[in-house]
Amino acid sequence: MKKFMLNIQLAGLDNETRMKLLPREQELVKELEQNGTILDTFIKLDMSGIFMVVMANDAEDLHSKLSILPYYPYMKIEVIPVRVVNSINQ
Repeated sequence: MKKFMLNIQLAGLDNETRMKLLPREQELVKELEQNGTILDTFIKLDMSGIFMVVMANDAEDLHSKLSILPYYPYMKIEVIPVRVVNSINQ
């Protein structure tokens, strides 16, 4: 498994649809966090999107895992493979 940083923007999602889909989105994100797929999520300060750290075998696996999310069809996702550099304090 590899670690990926995602830069996600939502496009074409009106507020009414967003609110309708939100409870299920939150439920599935929690499941993905619990099973180790989503490691971290950061909301951008300007609320324009999120950064997410996920585990997947490759980009295809990543999209397959995220495709269960109700917001997925509205996500513009920039995928960035990353590796962890251990901190001196660890």
